[in-house]
Amino acid sequence: GAATAARGVPGPDDTLLAVLGVTDRPFEQRHEPLVADLAGAAGHVAVVGAPLSGKSTVLRTLISSLSLRYPPRDTQFYCLDFGGGGLTGLSDLPQVGGVAGRLEPEKVTRTVAEVQMLLADREQAFAAAGIGSMSEYRRRRRRGEFPDDPFGDVFLVIDGWFTFHQDYERLEPAIQDIAARGLGFGVHLVITAARWTEVRPWLRDLIGNRLELRLGDPVDSEVNAALAKEVPAIPGRGLTTGRLHFLAALPRIDGDPDPATLGEGTRDLVRHLAKAHPGQAAPPVRMLPTLLPARRLPQPAARTAVALGWDETRLAPVLHDFATTPHLMVFGENESGKTNLLRLVAEAVTARAEPQEVRVLIADTRRRLHDAVPQAKQLGYAVTPTALEDLLKEITPILLQRVPGPDVEPARLPLRDWWSGPELYLVVDDYDLMTGPRGTPLSPILELLPQAAEIGLHLVLARSTAGAARGMGDPVLRRLWELSTPGLLLSCSKDEGQFLGDARPMRLPAGRAQLVSRRNATMLVQTAWAGEEPA
Repeated sequence: GAATAARGVPGPDDTLLAVLGVTDRPFEQRHEPLVADLAGAAGHVAVVGAPLSGKSTVLRTLISSLSLRYPPRDTQFYCLDFGGGGLTGLSDLPQVGGVAGRLEPEKVTRTVAEVQMLLADREQAFAAAGIGSMSEYRRRRRRGEFPDDPFGDVFLVIDGWFTFHQDYERLEPAIQDIAARGLGFGVHLVITAARWTEVRPWLRDLIGNRLELRLGDPVDSEVNAALAKEVPAIPGRGLTTGRLHFLAALPRIDGDPDPATLGEGTRDLVRHLAKAHPGQAAPPVRMLPTLLPARRLPQPAARTAVALGWDETRLAPVLHDFATTPHLMVFGENESGKTNLLRLVAEAVTARAEPQEVRVLIADTRRRLHDAVPQAKQLGYAVTPTALEDLLKEITPILLQRVPGPDVEPARLPLRDWWSGPELYLVVDDYDLMTGPRGTPLSPILELLPQAAEIGLHLVLARSTAGAARGMGDPVLRRLWELSTPGLLLSCSKDEGQFLGDARPMRLPAGRAQLVSRRNATMLVQTAWAGEEPA
């Protein structure tokens, strides 16, 4: 037979109990509820079993049991469903903040980022409020404290650990962080796997609640190989770490034990809980917008700073301050958003400055930036490499006069009081089309790039990703990277290989980019749209 999900068992306020099924105690001739207390050191859960052994159903039972016992304000679930869609049926539960499938890579990444961000925020909040443990936080919250915090105990549920590890290896450091520090701040990890060897030892050691369903090979059992042989080939049957046989409950409360009608029973459970908690719901997973109008971004306080877009982790503005980081590189395939980014920068640096304060020299072979900067603030407009080189040869002597001599003390460098004149922004689109057998037209300013911050020179350069790995040997690009210049890597074919820091080329929507820096970790950014906002 099959057990059905219990509504919970009595327990003190500092417990977090989930009823998962019944255990068999043959020598005592009785059955007992299989109850997992997730409030303490055993707050992470692993369910391991062969295909069709009932792993996804056990996860649904875990979520359903906690949802029946605790309101949406106390428990929230964020699910990654790589196990065949079993968790999708719970997506409308008030306690479920989101379910992302394998074919939704952006939502998967955002889900992990939201949980990791919550962990970081909660660590700061605990320190500020003098909270010593999650147990204390639960008690104080139930007394009415922290009314503005919408999160209680948060569960990141990954159904199909092997697939996650294979397809989202870059997210594993975040999972490692959640597994190692999460329980102290009420953040739990729940995973399923086909065999224990799929779960790396560092993660296995951190998981306190383990359930072992029928295995493909009983020899792989972490409980007992001889007992694992005795587990019948019935979904939901398995062993606890205490060497007891158990039968998992079904995620339903209608009293029907038939697994064939489980979908209908789960929908009934979801309707029941939605009716029990009207107007209450776990905070949903926030997604980056596909179009972010520039006017929606706040105007930076510094005139030299530009709001490039929103970062994926915190959905907060990403600023680039040319006063501290004088240059910027942009890479991407055709129609990925390179020219839009250059327009965004050119418009931003000139919008709040007078012609005597800022001048922009534009190199644009395709003439798509002809209206990006007012004529009064343009220093020149080059459409060929020769024209660009000639313009730079005219400007270079002026820039050389700004180079600080031996009489300029280091304390005066940030003040730049030994010269006067406008900041010069050199904006180059399609740099790959500007270079050729004669080399780079930017050679006149190559030696000035390291001193750019002191002499008011800024290079903003965009290049196609076609042949970019070879193109990084260009003296200007190489020098910019040596100077720790950040780069925005827009959509790019994987065939190009890794050429910019630790960023792996990937297909992205137009305007979506990886912000790569030698100083900071790579982050995903939705860059702002500088054009007219669609009606």
